[in-house]
Amino acid sequence: MAYNIRILSTYPPRTCGVGIFARNLATALEHFTGEVASVKVAAIRRSDEFAEIYSSPVDLTMDQYDADSWSRAASTILTRARESSYPTVIILQHEYGLDRDSSAEDGRGRNFVNVASRFAKEGLLVLTYLHTVLDEPDEYQRNTIHELVHYCDGLIVTTERAVDILSSDIYGVDRAKTRHIDHGVRIQDPSQHDRMAIKREYGMQDKLLVTTLGLRSPNKGIQFSIPAYARFLAESCTQEQRERLLYLIAGQCHPEFVQSDNGEHYRKYRELIATRLQECGLRWCEVGRLADVNAREFDVVFLDTFLDENTLLKLYAAANVVVLPYLDLQQMSSGILADTVGSGRVAIATKFSYALELLNPAGACERGICVGPRTRGILVDPGEPSIDQIAQGLDYLVFNTAERFEMENRAHERGVEMKWDNVAWKLIQYIEFLQGMRERITDTTIQFSRSRESVFERKNAELVNRPARAAKQ
Repeated sequence: MAYNIRILSTYPPRTCGVGIFARNLATALEHFTGEVASVKVAAIRRSDEFAEIYSSPVDLTMDQYDADSWSRAASTILTRARESSYPTVIILQHEYGLDRDSSAEDGRGRNFVNVASRFAKEGLLVLTYLHTVLDEPDEYQRNTIHELVHYCDGLIVTTERAVDILSSDIYGVDRAKTRHIDHGVRIQDPSQHDRMAIKREYGMQDKLLVTTLGLRSPNKGIQFSIPAYARFLAESCTQEQRERLLYLIAGQCHPEFVQSDNGEHYRKYRELIATRLQECGLRWCEVGRLADVNAREFDVVFLDTFLDENTLLKLYAAANVVVLPYLDLQQMSSGILADTVGSGRVAIATKFSYALELLNPAGACERGICVGPRTRGILVDPGEPSIDQIAQGLDYLVFNTAERFEMENRAHERGVEMKWDNVAWKLIQYIEFLQGMRERITDTTIQFSRSRESVFERKNAELVNRPARAAKQ
């Protein structure tokens, strides 16, 4: 059976990590022509922004701040679903910050829930990617998950930890209603030849390159990675070695952060970063193109530009170490970390949820720096403690080349499993499983509903970590 796939999400050219995820997923799904009849996107936009710029597969847009716009888009999708000979599958890309309520408060709306309800009532198969799963949700956040569980056939998350949180007492979601599917990666051949070729292109062929990539904001933590890099240089490196190292911080500040409160937060953030650089005594510059900088003259280079696909892939390939000093430890996914692993590059990352699972398959990681024989990178605590720990991690990787290469190999092996085509195929298999479940449930086979308490229900619930249901009276 082939399906029409309908994705509701932000989408490029809007600068948004969820949108980039949706684009890569849509592109990968299009490769499976036997199972996917079409892929279409209803793009979540801000007011009239990009309304005339979107191209295929976007065929509808919704104003993020207008509930009526969401309703009209849902009506159009339902009409087209009725007219098609192929079944339509809805894939919502849920993020709290994309949902505004009637009082214009971001992250408190019901738009995702409302459209999920409409699609479910019309019999469409509905899936939701949860891009944020909080382990300390407030009442609104918990209720939103519960309502999505009610209306959706399945919830998809990119980590096993998210499945555990959802099925715990925090939310009480039946594990059978959730599915872990990896965050996809744009896999690359992590060869040394490619690394050196790209470094030569950027005039960095004699540099060991430390990078932090992606959209910048205070939560990305570079106010701590900058002094960490300075401490590493001061404690571990001779002047000659210092000349052969470079920290490249590439990417713009997030546009919504720049515009918030008339740019006041953005101005304070820039002042903070400038102060950190001055206190550390680092030589630094900010450029719009790497061709404009002589890397030999600086310790830190800011590439202040939007990183298009080609540039981003080149910078992954060129990197020796990627630093992710994020402050939000509840972050359940990261395209930057996923692509770092997919490119076979070593990460030093704070212990946010996705990093814990992806970089440390052995499990527990106590306070302090974490590295071991199976790790795919180095884990550190966030904030001020990360300064010493990132510096130590850089020392470990820079002066232990063989171990760094071993970590690269372990990262690349995991990255192959996370190729976007593999992710899309797993999603298609999940869709077919859910469709088959619908057909089996409507079968005439005798079915049993529990009508009395049993000691085995509690024991079986414990086996699969799901809440026991109350017996019918």
